[in-house]
Amino acid sequence: MISFALHNLRHRKASFAGAFLALLCAAALVCAFGMLLETGLRGTIAAARYAGTPVIVAGDQNVRETIRKSEDKVKTKAKPIAERAWIAAGLADRLRALPGVTSVVTEVTFPAYITGVFSGTGAEPGASTSSAAPSADAPMASTLFLGHGWESSALTPFTVAQGRAPKADDEVVTDAAAGLRVGSRVTIQSTAEPRVYRVVGVTAQALENQPTLFFLTAEARRLAGHPGLVSAIGVFPATEVTAALKDASAQAPAEVKGAVAVAYTGEARGPLEFLNADKARIKLISLGGALGGTSLLVAIIVVVGTFALSIQQRLREIALLRAVAATPRQIRKMIGAEALLISLPAGAIGAALGLGLGFWLQARFVALGAIPVNLKLVVSPFPIFAAVLATVVAAWTAARVSARRTARVRPVEALGDAALAPAALSLVRVLAGLGCIAGGVTLTIVLSTLSSEAASNPVTMLTALLWTVAVALLGPVIARILVSVPALPLRASGAGGYLAAANLRTGARRLASVIAPLTLMVTMTCTILFVQDTTGHAVATQQRDGTRAAHVLAPHVSATAVEVVRHAPGVTAVTEILHTTVRIGLDKHGAQAVTPTGLGKTMDLGVRSGSIDLLAENTVAVSETLGFKVGDQVKLTLGDGTPAALKVVATYTRNLGFGDLTLAHSLVAAHVDNPLSDTVLVTGSSPEGLAKALRNFPGIMVADQATVAAEREQAGAEINYVAMGLIIAFTVIAVGNTLAMATSDRTREFALLRLVGTTRRQILRMLRLETLSVVAISVLLGTAAALITISAFSTGMTGSALPYISPLTYALIVVGAAILALAATGFPARLALHGHPAETIGARE
Repeated sequence: MISFALHNLRHRKASFAGAFLALLCAAALVCAFGMLLETGLRGTIAAARYAGTPVIVAGDQNVRETIRKSEDKVKTKAKPIAERAWIAAGLADRLRALPGVTSVVTEVTFPAYITGVFSGTGAEPGASTSSAAPSADAPMASTLFLGHGWESSALTPFTVAQGRAPKADDEVVTDAAAGLRVGSRVTIQSTAEPRVYRVVGVTAQALENQPTLFFLTAEARRLAGHPGLVSAIGVFPATEVTAALKDASAQAPAEVKGAVAVAYTGEARGPLEFLNADKARIKLISLGGALGGTSLLVAIIVVVGTFALSIQQRLREIALLRAVAATPRQIRKMIGAEALLISLPAGAIGAALGLGLGFWLQARFVALGAIPVNLKLVVSPFPIFAAVLATVVAAWTAARVSARRTARVRPVEALGDAALAPAALSLVRVLAGLGCIAGGVTLTIVLSTLSSEAASNPVTMLTALLWTVAVALLGPVIARILVSVPALPLRASGAGGYLAAANLRTGARRLASVIAPLTLMVTMTCTILFVQDTTGHAVATQQRDGTRAAHVLAPHVSATAVEVVRHAPGVTAVTEILHTTVRIGLDKHGAQAVTPTGLGKTMDLGVRSGSIDLLAENTVAVSETLGFKVGDQVKLTLGDGTPAALKVVATYTRNLGFGDLTLAHSLVAAHVDNPLSDTVLVTGSSPEGLAKALRNFPGIMVADQATVAAEREQAGAEINYVAMGLIIAFTVIAVGNTLAMATSDRTREFALLRLVGTTRRQILRMLRLETLSVVAISVLLGTAAALITISAFSTGMTGSALPYISPLTYALIVVGAAILALAATGFPARLALHGHPAETIGARE
């Protein structure tokens, strides 16, 4: 059978090229997403700032919960916290006393924004880049740096290349990448009021994606805003003292204020330095697993359709083999061998391309801030082998399934069956199609009950795919029913329209093989785009309806700036807003921290019970979706691991726009890395008046809530679009591939039409009308599948079954599908019409 398969491949290159391309793209996607999955599971974060320190003592970055499953079985689960856990500075003295320790270095870490850069010595405090001559290659306004005390420079280590270390509280040292010169003066906004500092030194080193500023140690501790606490302690032991460090750390919380201290060594230092590392790894696991599985399912659908079309085009050949005594088993073995011969090189080449695609995805995610730069992509043979194996199995299965009916036809009926293939479906195929419909209904119901993106996203894609598989399985029946609609007006539109209507009526199987990938493309594209749009629109709507303030200040607004605005002429209410995450048990929830005074004038959370006026440091307002009632006590863990027990004073409905919990600003500000307000809502005054009041606070913008919300949602949307866009691209390639294959197989049909007097123009018009009819049917089916899926998603996430669908975006999808289909059929049709019809009809297939 291998020799027959090789012979077929040599003489039917065009027919098998489509299957090869589909398998190659599938292997590339599976390999790329497999690399992301493996990186999430096995990837390590290399230390950068702590690279030169063998042991780092810092706070425990996990919240833990002990679960007793039985009297003898106890299990402790841990989940990472969102903010940095600070430890007692006095622990450094205990560590210095340990035997074998030669040096101990404390560190504080805090955000520092350079909002103005200017030269000279006579600059005024608050001067910004626009009001003075900027230094060459200076950082742009509001650039975020990490601030530290100069003593912690030894942890990397940093050394001074120009100038000297800071000796006064208004002096600063910048890293080599900052582009600042010794003698420059900069306005820095940290946790306190903005202040002008003089650059007295530039280091020889710079960390990638970690712009760094060093202050005098005392000034750094003041700016950090955590009196008596440090973010980390570096220990330089001459001998192994890890166990002793852990013992000392474990005793510290009982005696001094601060989190439980833990010793970090080796690879554990990286995640401590990059606190979003665990979140990034979980994101990669979710993306890699969900998208890898989705791309594989899409690949199976596409490859099955491609092989089915390829085998359908070879009915005469297979019928002749059956007529000369080839057994069904031999036919299946021959087609299986063809699949193996195509899939092995396609899988190998696709996996190689997938390696490059994986690196491109990693670079895009780093650029979007989804993963830290130090989370290097894991490259191993596993994704490559998985991609090749998945491609081979998918191709072999698709070929055997596609050949099942053809191989079982009786020899006496073979040639007659080849001349006119019946449109009747096998019982197995009908039952499988009905099973997919039942599965789609079940998943749609389940999806309508899911209220979190993490749970609903994979179910959403699987639901859309099940509806598409149902269309593919029942395609000939659906095509025969739906083509009757455009066939009626086509008959009255001239010779081309009459021929198109005739082809639509008699070519149910061929149409089904074309409708399936087109439906898949429309379904996947609409689902991917409009799920994101539905969520974003619901968030924006709740924020718009719930924001009563006319003005929004952003970003990173200090308490000093807020006080200035509060006393500005015409201002009637000011609300500071901090965004953070908290954990109730081990479940993570988004939360906002607000200043309670005057909250009713600036924000409407959609309170259903209780009163938001009772919000204080010991109370909380919660979303109705959490299931708490007014008067209940909520035990939660703040961002830095600090436990809190708060009384519920109100429940509200606008959780998508304002978070699941609303806390007091004064409670949260001391437990986040960046206590500067993300936004500040202001009622009264005017944009001009607020800008005048904030003239000494460069970097703060006066905007509206819609603008700020759009910027906040953009990064998350881009991450989803980048990843899911690859699957859309795959379906686009599959559609073009299938349409080109279907059109190329009609060369003899076109030649016969020309011999009986049909002109090229009439044939091309016939083909365009056929194609547009198929596009219309596919858009109808794809839209229905996507609409059912998105409506269920919207019901669970927003409480409304009406999703948000942009008319312009939908129109572009429909027009894009039409243009793609016309191009994929028009180009091979023109090539087919190029030769002489008599020669074409007599040529070998």
